[in-house]
Amino acid sequence: MALIGSVETLKDLAIGVVITSVLFAITLQSPVLGFFCTVIIPLPTMFCRAKHGRTIGMVVPAIALLALAPLLGGISIDLLYFFELVFCGFVLYELFVLRLSVEKTVALTSAVTLAVGLFIVFVYSTTTAAGLGQLVSDYVRRNLEASLRLYVSMGVPADTIRPIEEALDGIQYVLVRIVPALSVSAALFLSWTSLLLARPLLRGYRLFYPDFGRLNLWKAPEPLVWSVIGCGLMLIIPEHTVKLFGINGLLILMTIYFFQGIAIISFYFEKKHFPRLLRIVLYSLIALQQIVLLIVVGLGFFDMWLNFRKLGVEKN
Repeated sequence: MALIGSVETLKDLAIGVVITSVLFAITLQSPVLGFFCTVIIPLPTMFCRAKHGRTIGMVVPAIALLALAPLLGGISIDLLYFFELVFCGFVLYELFVLRLSVEKTVALTSAVTLAVGLFIVFVYSTTTAAGLGQLVSDYVRRNLEASLRLYVSMGVPADTIRPIEEALDGIQYVLVRIVPALSVSAALFLSWTSLLLARPLLRGYRLFYPDFGRLNLWKAPEPLVWSVIGCGLMLIIPEHTVKLFGINGLLILMTIYFFQGIAIISFYFEKKHFPRLLRIVLYSLIALQQIVLLIVVGLGFFDMWLNFRKLGVEKN
């Protein structure tokens, strides 16, 4: 029996490492497919942690990191980013075991992942000639230039690309200054999607998954709206630093209200019995179309007054 157990463990370990490595390789090569692969990368680590315990859960990301390091030219920002993805899956399941509320689970997973990631990036920056600020600025620049090359390969007209090239310095300037909000939002989004995707995976294999209740009934705390108003007021204050705080705060709050907007959409998908394939198509549209995404954020924000799901309303 012990031999059977060890063979199964090795099999799951090998599958977890291969899937994790392949997903990250796709993420590096294809920005569009990479978006969808990114949210799946934490799952193999989470699965092995749930099925085989803490030690095997740590082995999966460790082996995947060692396998990918030579392909990425040693330690790099991309490798550190990959570490954060798999580390998120590990931390998330550790918090599952504590049976916390869904808000605390997502918030703590995001906070721990960000704190460890920031520490690692800071240590890495000390080993290079550039400081932390220059490291981030260079990374943003490389990604912007990679995006332009992608547009060219997709056949986007030169007249469309030229204004972007001319405004590249300005775009870089803005993005570097909203990196804090983008990092927090990305961590929240990764934790939230991993939590949702883990449910069918873990329950399908009869592994532990906490009972968070019906997540499509979730709503943000009502006092949070005052934070939105406060950040909005910061934007009209002439002081540059205050405006930066305001825009960073708004971006983070938009992520939270996006979760509430998606909960509303999921509620009506379930209520109207939308086919699974149609749901996947519509969710993909939300992920890829910024205008639709902003509409979802608006749904979440105005739900406090309009109560789209009619929560707490008794019917005769």
